This record gives sequence, C-alpha cells and structure tokens, in this order.
Amino acid sequence: MADARVVLVTGCASGIGAHLADRLQQQGELVMATDVAEDRLQDQARDRDWSDEQVLLRRLDVTDAASWSQALDAIVDRWGRIDVLLNVAGYLKPGFIHETPQEEIARHLDVNVRGVMLGTQVAAARMVAQGDGHIVNIASMAGLAPVPGLGLYAGSKFAVRGFTLSVALELRPLGVAVTSVCPDAVQTPMLDVQIGHHEAAVTFSGSGFLTVEDVGRVILGKVLKRRPLEVRIPGSRGFLAALAGFFPRLTLFLGPLMQRKGRRRQLAMEAERRGS
Repeated sequence: MADARVVLVTGCASGIGAHLADRLQQQGELVMATDVAEDRLQDQARDRDWSDEQVLLRRLDVTDAASWSQALDAIVDRWGRIDVLLNVAGYLKPGFIHETPQEEIARHLDVNVRGVMLGTQVAAARMVAQGDGHIVNIASMAGLAPVPGLGLYAGSKFAVRGFTLSVALELRPLGVAVTSVCPDAVQTPMLDVQIGHHEAAVTFSGSGFLTVEDVGRVILGKVLKRRPLEVRIPGSRGFLAALAGFFPRLTLFLGPLMQRKGRRRQLAMEAERRGS
C-alpha cells in the first residue's frame, strides 16, 4: 500500500460518505471514516466488511475544533500524512423561515458551514506543511440558486460554495487543491427526510434523483484525478441552477411551476411509502 492515498471522509454513517469510504477501501486507499453517530458508523463497517488495516473508524463532531484537531493527529500518527479530505457531513431540515425554530438556524450553520470551515482549516494547515493535498467540500445545487422551503439549507450551501472557491484561490499556489462539488438531490436519508414536507417540493421537481454511486463516480473519478475548482452533478441541472442564480428574478416565475411539479411527485412518493 505504499502508493495508497490517505483519505479522511466525514459523514460515513450513511449516504454519500458511507459509499465513498467503501469504494476508497475497495480501491486500496487508506481511509479514516468518521461520523458523529459512532454506533451507526460501526454498523457500516460491519455490514460492508471494512478492513481494520485500511479503515480507521473515528467519532468526529465536525462542529468541534478540538475534535477535528484530534482526528487529524490520529490519521497522521497512523499513516504519516493526509492526502485528501472529503467533507461530506451535512444537515437539512425543511421549513419556511417564518415557521422555523431559531435553533435550526444555528444547527444548519454549525454543521454545514462551521464544520466545513473547521475541517478545511485544520487539513489545510497539514497539507501546506506537506506541500500537497486535496480538500473536497460537498456544497449542493442549492448553493447555486434560491430554493424556497429550504432557505437555511440553501443559505448554508451558498456559504460553503463561496468559502470553498475563495480558499481554493488561496491554497492552490501552496500546492493544495480545493474543490466544490454541487450535486442535485441524491437518494439518501437526507432526501427521505423531505418527502413528508410540502415546503421541500422543489427538491422533487427534477426528472430523477442521483444515486450515491452517481456522485461517487464523479468524486472518485474526475474530482480526485483532475482536482477541478468546481463540479456540478449533473452538469445540465447545474447549468440551469447557475442561470437561476445569475438571474434570480427568473425564480419568481419558474419557482411556482417547479413547486407544483415537485409537489405532485412528492405526493406520489408519500402514497407509495404508505402502501409499502
């Protein structure tokens, strides 16, 4: 495993994070798989038969600076370096802002924004000292265009994207690449949370949902090989989202249409869930 990359992945108890950790291990990389939900992380390791030699499990609270520093110390102590950080962990709760409890504001900012910033800062310090490294921050299509009903999530992902692109320009001359990844809706527990919330109708307005395999192929392929500044998945929806972000007045007209379309699909999925 002399040529294996050392990769830290957050959010590995489910969804994209679990899939990435699994695929990286299968490819022969050395992985620290982390999550704040330690029991579910252990379950993933057992279910997927992760090798103790290749995968180091660790509880990581991304909102806590000390937890990040300790995780980086542990991965460097184990394998001598950190080559890639995949900041995947995220949080979403649908709701119109006038109906949203104030604690949800802090929760979205703490996990989605502060967590990414802390991880990037701690990993960047190590990577600059090494003279090389790659940080991949998962933003969202919601970081490109307004999303009614998901204002807190969209606002946090706009922040992630702006932060990521900014520090990418800082760190590139120092040998460290930083990439923003903006996927559309993905079939994960985060999508399941939104099915029963009419506020999240826009999430369901596309022609289909990405799978974790779809996102994984892009990250493990194009992103880690080419180290681009930003990737949108899929590109076609990314173009439309960017257009809506550039001309926000368009959403005044298109938004209600997307909400109606998404709500029809939501209702169908709710009915299917009740029938299963």
